[in-house]
Amino acid sequence: MQKVFENCYALDKRCYESYGLSEDILMEHAAAGMAGYIRTHFPKGSSVLIVAGMGNNGADGIALGRQLHGDYRVKLYLPYPLSSDMAKIQLERATLIGVKKVDEISQADIVVDALFGAGLNRNIDENTEHLLHQLNAMKAHKIACDIPTGVGEEGTLMPMAFHADVTLTMGAYKEALFLDACKDVVGELLRVDLGVSSLFYEGESHTCLLEKSDLKLPSRREQSTHKGSFGHAAVFCGEKEGAGIISGMAAATFGAGLTTLVVHEKITPPAYLMHSTVVPDNASAMAIGMGLGCHFESEFLQKYVVKSHLPIVLDADSFYNEEILAVLEQKDREIVITPHPKEFVVLWKTVTGEQLTVTQVQNRRFEMVRKFNTKYPHITILLKGANTLIMQEERLYINPLGCSKLSKGGSGDVLSGLIVALLAQGYTAIDAAIQASLALVIAADQYEGSSYAMLSTDLVEEIGKLECTVKG
Repeated sequence: MQKVFENCYALDKRCYESYGLSEDILMEHAAAGMAGYIRTHFPKGSSVLIVAGMGNNGADGIALGRQLHGDYRVKLYLPYPLSSDMAKIQLERATLIGVKKVDEISQADIVVDALFGAGLNRNIDENTEHLLHQLNAMKAHKIACDIPTGVGEEGTLMPMAFHADVTLTMGAYKEALFLDACKDVVGELLRVDLGVSSLFYEGESHTCLLEKSDLKLPSRREQSTHKGSFGHAAVFCGEKEGAGIISGMAAATFGAGLTTLVVHEKITPPAYLMHSTVVPDNASAMAIGMGLGCHFESEFLQKYVVKSHLPIVLDADSFYNEEILAVLEQKDREIVITPHPKEFVVLWKTVTGEQLTVTQVQNRRFEMVRKFNTKYPHITILLKGANTLIMQEERLYINPLGCSKLSKGGSGDVLSGLIVALLAQGYTAIDAAIQASLALVIAADQYEGSSYAMLSTDLVEEIGKLECTVKG
């Protein structure tokens, strides 16, 4: 896991005050980090167009031009008069070594966006929009310095933004880089150290970035076991029975010793799934909501869901059922909720009375998850999206590994099945949500078919191969 911060101002300040590292030194390391990336990936003699802004982000870009000059064909374009003292100093240094400014942009092998960086709190002007349009149209490898221009301070995407192949962010990861709308403009995200190890640069943070290496599969290493050793997952199977069946398949595949579909009427599931008209007495966790509809009567839900103390996953139709949502008040129960943004809108209206739009939720994902956590700190919320957010007890985790293969009906049903499987095996709610979300996205990434073709059954099959393809 890596730490994530709202911004790095306090971290930079500690470098100045505690480590004796000046702004100039940090800037040299920022430029060196970018230069190192270019030297690693591109041969000497490649052309580099650096578009530098008026402030310190532009200063980083100018310093980069000086460091590359001589080995690379550097073209430095300054569309605006420089305003920061450091930018002026860096331009003087670059000029003394022979870096030449250009009057217009032209084709290059590499394009570096060093226009604004972090902290942009206003909309970019028409001239900048036109410039970004030109840069995006170029056939070049595009690098954003710290954060792509057009990504606002809080991650809001402006009408025009630089589309980076890679973003080299300085010092530490920033939340603004992980809003869903930014995923396609940030590209690959790499962090650059600023003269000290991240151990010294970073302070405390309650927000963490999940990595593939954080996946810990429910691998079976003890040999003297039986099916009861691995729990019993009860999955409610409602009006759209396929959703419940898919979820049950995922639960069984991800290690639940027994999996039972709780049904209202006769169905024909795969042979390895049991089915019952009640929650089995020996069930150790349950999941409800996937394709549920209005299949189960109030008395049944009260008895087997609301008055139960089994660990539970709430998904999909659960957020439209106020009776089921009563479990949110149970503080002695392991609870995971997995809304997508539209379902979160419904959930938020029910629990607070405040009406939001999906766009508002998407633009304020971090804020809304934290607000929910303030109201229900004991509940693990997993807000689905291109970058999934998971939070409980003030600890927020970002899973940035999702891909568009998952944008298909059934993917969420698989996720619920994975979570309930881990709950049944004794995982805490937060650990179950984290590990299930990682397993889901890594399995999707490993699917080798066409990007548009993956079915939920393919996803379950890939889940079953994870132990062979990744380290558990």
